[in-house]
Amino acid sequence: MVELDFQKIRQKIENILNERLSPWATPHSAARRERPEELLAGDYRLPFSIDTDRILHSLAYTRYIDKTQVFSLSDNIHITRRVIHVQLVSKIARTIGRYLGLNEDLIEAISLGHDIGHPPFGHEGERFLDRLARMHNLPSFQHNIQGVRALRHLERGGQGWNLTLQVYDGILCHDGESDTYSLVPEKEKDFSRLDEEIIRRAQDPSYPLRPMTLEGCVVRLADTISYIGRDIEDAILVGLIRREDIPPRCQKVLGRTNGSIVFRLVTDLIAHSWGKGSVSFSPEVAEALKELKAFNLEHIYLNEAIKKDMDKIAWLFERLFERCLEDLHQGRREAPIFRDFLIHMPESYLQETPPPQIVIDFIAGMTDEYFVSLARELFFPGRLRAFL
Repeated sequence: MVELDFQKIRQKIENILNERLSPWATPHSAARRERPEELLAGDYRLPFSIDTDRILHSLAYTRYIDKTQVFSLSDNIHITRRVIHVQLVSKIARTIGRYLGLNEDLIEAISLGHDIGHPPFGHEGERFLDRLARMHNLPSFQHNIQGVRALRHLERGGQGWNLTLQVYDGILCHDGESDTYSLVPEKEKDFSRLDEEIIRRAQDPSYPLRPMTLEGCVVRLADTISYIGRDIEDAILVGLIRREDIPPRCQKVLGRTNGSIVFRLVTDLIAHSWGKGSVSFSPEVAEALKELKAFNLEHIYLNEAIKKDMDKIAWLFERLFERCLEDLHQGRREAPIFRDFLIHMPESYLQETPPPQIVIDFIAGMTDEYFVSLARELFFPGRLRAFL
């Protein structure tokens, strides 16, 4: 058997990759971890590639499979789930990054981890948890902050994954819902700055965040590219809108199918970011994209047809929160929050974390189906389907 010198191979691959990187890309040598680590003997993986592997093997990533994107409580198996969304973001962002000479491993890690903190029932669930957090004197609940918290402090039985600063920063700053069409990275950051930005954003959800890397900027715009047309296709699939409803200018500039919308947005972003230390769309495409986002907001995201059961879901969030909080205070070790969550966490987490935050961490990690089944178990044995 031929013995390979994996360290030499690793260095050779890193040198080859560095030759392809643009001056504005993030080399693997810039990777920074909170806790120093020694490479395993023979480990040929580069730092951001290691982060991708850790995210893929996290329990939170596994739960993407049953977290919905926009259309919750739908039995249609073709509706986009969050696991598909993050894969689409990864593919789109890596395509952009390849043509701009960026670090594709860093892009992949940020992309796959960017929605880890999403609770069940998408942005509606996020809104419900935020309200409950504020009612119990906790900072604002935001899925990007929770994503960093989950990967940094909750995974691996409370040890966290010790990912790189650049990946945590990209997850915190991804914010694909913002009306941003041009981004310049804010490079000078460290872990203290990461903590500071988390605190400021939690205190003020409008506090502006910019990724520290151009790769993070690409992921942020790719997030929008990946969902804007896909949500339209899902809405057409369930009969919420018709293709003809897409605004005429958007059809002319971007097309009227998800495929054409993605292709034209990606092409435009590459063309107008080539050879620059920033990423941006052309003015014409940015305006069309802004109009399309406004269309989606009015006709899809705020459409009462997809919110008809959300008042019931909001009620269940409140009931479940109060029940779990009571179980914590009473020390009911047989309760779901102990049985399914705290059993995996160190005693120090229970002692150092405020009870309302423990409940937030528990609910935020739930899938849609687990949330429903737990509500059935606790409140409506055998009758929840009729309730919903």
